[in-house]
Amino acid sequence: MNKMKKINASQYTMGIALVSIWLLMTILTHGIFITFRNLSNLFLQTATTAVLACGMVLILVSGNIDLSVGSLSGLCGGVAAILMARAHWATAPVILATLAVGLAAGIWHGFWIAFRKVPALIVTLSSMLVFRGIVIGITGGCTIGPTNDSFKVIGQGYLPPWAGYLITALVLAAIAYCEIRKWIVRRQHGLTNGSRWMLIGKLALLLLCTFAFFLIMLSYRGISVAMIFVLVLAVILDYIGEHTAFGRHIYAIGGNSDAARFSGINIRKTIFALYAGMGAITALAGIIFTARLNSGSPAAGVNFEMDAIASAVIGGTSTVGGEGRIFGALIGALVMTSIDNGMSLLNLDVTFQYIIKGLVLLFAVAIDVQNRAKSQAV
Repeated sequence: MNKMKKINASQYTMGIALVSIWLLMTILTHGIFITFRNLSNLFLQTATTAVLACGMVLILVSGNIDLSVGSLSGLCGGVAAILMARAHWATAPVILATLAVGLAAGIWHGFWIAFRKVPALIVTLSSMLVFRGIVIGITGGCTIGPTNDSFKVIGQGYLPPWAGYLITALVLAAIAYCEIRKWIVRRQHGLTNGSRWMLIGKLALLLLCTFAFFLIMLSYRGISVAMIFVLVLAVILDYIGEHTAFGRHIYAIGGNSDAARFSGINIRKTIFALYAGMGAITALAGIIFTARLNSGSPAAGVNFEMDAIASAVIGGTSTVGGEGRIFGALIGALVMTSIDNGMSLLNLDVTFQYIIKGLVLLFAVAIDVQNRAKSQAV
């Protein structure tokens, strides 16, 4: 129960922080930040970071880390661009080949971390350098493009209006169903539950925020294809983390690896599968990013690992494992991208952009450490 209260408090705090950032950026940019056009572009820019952050949540929850996601996403994007621009492959084979590259990289990580017991920090740090070297080598240090028109749809395309309204209605209905069902189930089991009025208030707030989110996109060009990938991935990973044995094993390993081992959990196989999946997720992020830019670049993915980790931590994921939520990472990704977007609109020097983002990560980790210390004291 205390854990649920902590998660809810963290989510509300993130929401307040996001609104505060938007208000501040709106004032500083004289209203440009809050326009439908900019916010719609903001959501599109968030897609790559959000995909990486969703995968990073489970990695951090297991008590591990992955510093290679930036270089690997750049490598996967470079492979996709080369296959289309130089080898003239069709879009479907390119996507499959790119996902295979990411999966192979994840298997490589899983082998060394799970079976050879090399610390994840060292393995992924090594890969960060290796993959960056490979992408520079295969691209010759040059931007590769353009990509196929059908491939560009992944990063630049939008759904038709009727599909956007249909998805909005389905999402709102799904949220209402899940919240009401959860309230009824908790009441049937005699668990502490809020009143009907509290349920109505919470549901109204969730539906209002969700509707506003979709309305912003529908008011400009519609719901982007990239955002659909993000939402589908988030739902899948949240289900895996919360409702499958594999997900519970990840949380158990991050909470107490010794206890997990004694309870019969195969830690090596779980971590191996986790990193293999993270490789494929990183490849997806690379595909979305390359499709949005319509090219592969030797500099693609630089510092993506920092944004992914910061988004997960800001979203409530513990840096020492055992705690974290996928949808919290989506808000964290939106926070990080909002800071980037706002500073770009203000034409802030890149020096200060790095400083501010670094401090945001530091404060997020400091808050996590403080909250964990308080929970242990209780």
